[in-house]
Amino acid sequence: LGGLCCAGLLARYGQDVVVLESHDRPGGAAHSFDVKGFHFDSGPSLFSGFQSRGPQANPLAQVLDALGESVPCASYDSWMVHVPEGQFESRIGPTDFLKDLETYVGLDATREWQKLLDAVIPISAAAMALPPLSIRGDLGILSTAAGRYAPSLLQSLIKMGPRGALGATKLLRPFSEIVDSLELKNPFVRNWIDLLCFLLAGVKSDSALSAEMVYMFAEWYKPGCKLEYPLGGSGAIIDALVRGIEKFGGRLALNSHVEKILIENGRAVGVKLRGGQDRACEESGR
Repeated sequence: LGGLCCAGLLARYGQDVVVLESHDRPGGAAHSFDVKGFHFDSGPSLFSGFQSRGPQANPLAQVLDALGESVPCASYDSWMVHVPEGQFESRIGPTDFLKDLETYVGLDATREWQKLLDAVIPISAAAMALPPLSIRGDLGILSTAAGRYAPSLLQSLIKMGPRGALGATKLLRPFSEIVDSLELKNPFVRNWIDLLCFLLAGVKSDSALSAEMVYMFAEWYKPGCKLEYPLGGSGAIIDALVRGIEKFGGRLALNSHVEKILIENGRAVGVKLRGGQDRACEESGR
């Protein structure tokens, strides 16, 4: 998804783009496949905010909007959970899930989940003050968010005081660091957090960026929030991105495994593919 979004935006703004995909289909970890007539998703499987617009919209929705593409979705607000502790319908929002935790796991899990919410929801003000496309894993987050978004970011951090600056720096760290700092010990809560990280980002909490998870909590706990499932599965998202890339002159090469980036005089000039073939970059460096 990241590579296709990058390629799509570069093509959209006039760069000469070729996507070299090692797999036999685009999308990397996020794609769909069929087995004996059944359709399966690979990669992230929880989505929301595809229909949102504006500076705080879902970042993937922003990319699709820039490419003039859209993904039809079905909306829902709960899903069935089957775990050793029991079977229950997991619902979006704080109240219902806390009730489910108390019923199926116990008061200890309920208290720890509330403790997590009390810590994360205030930090979400800093996350929501940033355009999602500017969230990145280094301190460039502050310079990237400058310009038209700077006033809203500064106002949010000023209102939050010292907690605002702390929240902004926490956004750049693995989500597990927030969880560990709260000393959350309940096995169900820890496993549930890892499950959400995996469903959203394909990794556990020690590899998921806090910005992603904090943004998710802020989005899911808004009144009337719904989850969305792209009709056609995650492959429908990939198809839309590929259409956007090709619409603006970009190209996609499958079964093209990059083994090495070729460097001359400190500058990338091309790549070496598996099998020995070289692909040179344009002289313009695009």
